[in-house]
Amino acid sequence: MAIKSIESIKKFKLFTQEVQKSESYRKPIGFGIARVDRGQLNPSKILQATYPVINWKENYESAAVFIAALQKSGIEVDFSKSEFVCDVKKKFVKNAFNIFYPYVKEAFGDNHKNVQVIKNLNQIAQTEGLEDNFKIIFIFDDETPQSVESIYLKLYALSLGKAPLRSLNLTKIFGLLENTAWSMNIPIELEWLKANEIELKLDGAYPYITSVDKFPRFLQHVIPADKVRILDASKVRMGAQLAEGTAVMPGASYVNFNSGTTGAVMVEGRISSSVVVGEGSDVGGGASILGVLSGTNGNPVSIGKNTLLGANSVTGIPLGDGCIVDAGVSILEGTKVFIAKEHLTAILEINPKFKFKYNQSDDVKGYVIKAIELSDLNGIHFRRDSQTGKMLAVRSNRKVVLNADLH
Repeated sequence: MAIKSIESIKKFKLFTQEVQKSESYRKPIGFGIARVDRGQLNPSKILQATYPVINWKENYESAAVFIAALQKSGIEVDFSKSEFVCDVKKKFVKNAFNIFYPYVKEAFGDNHKNVQVIKNLNQIAQTEGLEDNFKIIFIFDDETPQSVESIYLKLYALSLGKAPLRSLNLTKIFGLLENTAWSMNIPIELEWLKANEIELKLDGAYPYITSVDKFPRFLQHVIPADKVRILDASKVRMGAQLAEGTAVMPGASYVNFNSGTTGAVMVEGRISSSVVVGEGSDVGGGASILGVLSGTNGNPVSIGKNTLLGANSVTGIPLGDGCIVDAGVSILEGTKVFIAKEHLTAILEINPKFKFKYNQSDDVKGYVIKAIELSDLNGIHFRRDSQTGKMLAVRSNRKVVLNADLH
């Protein structure tokens, strides 16, 4: 059944209100229309989903339009599941176009990104044909993803800052994603590449492969925030979140998926999955912040504001604001740290809620404590005594300030 063009914005709003009041409607957490890349040998495999626009806890009028357009096209949306995915067909596009018509015919319609998507799909449907290249998805519950399309929608939500880091269920995503050869923005099925290797190489047509991974690079899908610099595209993975002013330098730097920054940060080291780094901090050259799969016993690590991780240091505990980890120093959960009494007093002054538990050391001038017990504290400087080799925690007296010209 085709929907007739809606002639006014008032009628459009009445229409979407009625849809949302219907018993056959459920508000989605996120939704969008994606162009999908399929396997060259096995077209049923989705290798990548590219969303021109994603909607995350927003634009519910557009959700109502899409659901009504599907239903009027003979497709019933299953609201009982955590997510719903189906092909985008010409009937759906025409119905959505007719519902959006009062915005399509006005110049300000170009300010509505979902309207732009439908306008462009309507043009594609009339010229090239949609074939099986487009999918529409609704996520109703943040549960374990059931499709490649929902994984990409969540990765977009993270990378675009529409969902906070560590807030989304990404369980078992590696089992759904294909290990893929990436040739710039084009995913190539490895089985197809093996089957056609001889012909491709003899014809001089073997593709330029930039990586083999289950994830594409951040910059293949995301236009970064203002003042973000990424000097090597391979250093940031899709699903990372980079706040305005973050600089990711070449060399040993890396930002994994579901990790990133909350403000201007200098990144010259590794930010592992699930790690969040606060504004004004400096991850020094070759420094490594451990993720939930790399030595933290599943405990996510956060780094506070204006904290410095020295070159080639390793951090496996959460740090507060204004901390320093010296170059080459490793602070892991079980690392034994000595705190002199005078430094403990100074540390407690800026962390008044901290309940200090300790075992008295052989040195009556201080105490020994596991590093994990110092998690999230502000103003601590971790360093190693160059004469005794003892790991020390002292009150930091250095202010960490980034070069404003670089951020």
